[in-house]
Amino acid sequence: MEIKPIRTETEYDTALKEIASYFENEPEPGSPEADRFELLALVIDAYESKHWPIDPPDPVEAIKIHMEQTERTQADLARLLGSASRASEIIRRKRHLTIEMVWTLSREWHIPAESLIKPYELDRP
Repeated sequence: MEIKPIRTETEYDTALKEIASYFENEPEPGSPEADRFELLALVIDAYESKHWPIDPPDPVEAIKIHMEQTERTQADLARLLGSASRASEIIRRKRHLTIEMVWTLSREWHIPAESLIKPYELDRP
């Protein structure tokens, strides 16, 4: 079972073709095939992260994504932040998050604080 780092697009395409077969016929956990599948996934992920990095979302997008994934509403955000107008201003990019808001969102909704402290632009009229 020799798996090496992926260095070229051709090697990447080959790895994708090989890993696809494991999705069609899932290997038994703990088997050599399962180990190969896991290693292929790791080298594919490393190649993709290096060649096509995905920037983390800005704080407002992080909140919106979290709300969508957890089926929370802007009213839920308003209750958490203590004001409907404050929640609206955050979502519409009219107000920055305060450190207290970051702390509350991180503690109560488990959004990583590092996702909420990144600088972002406000929308100006």
